[in-house]
Amino acid sequence: MKRFYICFALFLPLLLKAQTQLTLKNAIDTALKSNLDIQIAKNYVEIARVGNTYGMAGGLPNISASAGDNILLNNSSQKYSDGSETSLSNLLGNSVNAGISANIVLFNGFKVLATKKRFSYLQKQSEIELNGQVQDIIAAVMIKYYDIVRQQSYLEIIQSMLDVSKKKLEIVNEKNNVGLANGVDMMQAQTDYNTAEQNMTIQQLVIDQEKADLLLLINAKSSMQFFIDDSIEIDNMLVWDSISNCLKRNPQLLSAEQQVRINEQIVKETTAQRYPSLKLNTAYNFARTDNNSGYTLLNQYYGPSVGLTLQVPIFNGNIYKTQKIIADLNVDNSKLQQENLYNLITTTAIKKYLSFTTALKQVESQKVNYELSKKLVDLVLQNFQFGQATILDVKAAQNSYENAAYMLINFKYAAKISEIELKQLIYQLTY
Repeated sequence: MKRFYICFALFLPLLLKAQTQLTLKNAIDTALKSNLDIQIAKNYVEIARVGNTYGMAGGLPNISASAGDNILLNNSSQKYSDGSETSLSNLLGNSVNAGISANIVLFNGFKVLATKKRFSYLQKQSEIELNGQVQDIIAAVMIKYYDIVRQQSYLEIIQSMLDVSKKKLEIVNEKNNVGLANGVDMMQAQTDYNTAEQNMTIQQLVIDQEKADLLLLINAKSSMQFFIDDSIEIDNMLVWDSISNCLKRNPQLLSAEQQVRINEQIVKETTAQRYPSLKLNTAYNFARTDNNSGYTLLNQYYGPSVGLTLQVPIFNGNIYKTQKIIADLNVDNSKLQQENLYNLITTTAIKKYLSFTTALKQVESQKVNYELSKKLVDLVLQNFQFGQATILDVKAAQNSYENAAYMLINFKYAAKISEIELKQLIYQLTY
């Protein structure tokens, strides 16, 4: 194992050069470019944008053209007022018709305008949901990224414990050489050193697994070799007043607001069905009929036509009335859901802010404990070298330092996670 760590230390600079440094910005940029959920959300935005037209709302003219050519083969039998009769068989004829027509809605209870507004709100809602999806991806990447930073800090703690255990083993060996050490101290020192080496290997495995999870999250190649050189920095400028004032910017809340407006437009569309509708119709038609015999050999007409169509709903089994009641209830439900969501987001923000401020206080107090425990290890190790402390005293000091270091890192990580989640709630998550 000693040879392994010596070789590892010698080749570490070469290994780092072969790897790519992954910064938080690079990780997030990669995730936003390749994340499949983001691509799906973008497609929904495009669908809503393409569909947001007056044509889709029924406000543009409907123009169509038609043409036909029919060959006729008839038998004719005619009786006239003077008593004469004619009877003809296998009369061959040809009928040709063509025309172009157009109609446009002049009035239908403003349904076209309501539908067009609904399409605009749907487009806005899809854009808001895309922004929310982006915030979710950024938050997920940041949490995983700083978790790797935390795990690497754990590795540094274990390395410190390994250094202390190595120093302790060297002191015991020196004492043994002069006949001042006992077997218990030798076994305890060797056991502590071996345990620290095993913990180093286990912790490195944890880091590698966390890196694999990050690559999966940002949709990068699983074979990519990278290293992270970063620390956990906390934004101490977050205050509750600014957070509470920005809660209404939450994407989920904005999407719920758009849903209320969408349902209100559906009410207007439903109400419009109970009003008369007026359409303007215009056409140009051509028709020609040829017969090889009979009373009429040729019949031809062509020309434009224009007219109005008025449709007045009288009774349809109260369907429109029922649809209106349902639409009003959907508006009420969407408003209740919006209010419920606001209360939930506010409560979540309060809890996250309490966690954030508490973690900040714990970080400051734990820094003192960390420095004291670090000095304690050095002092006890020095006393142990001069025979003024036992190996159990050294181990107790090690445990105290290790616990203090772990707690400091965990408090920093907890504060950072609360900061990320708070900024995500108020749509201010940047990198």
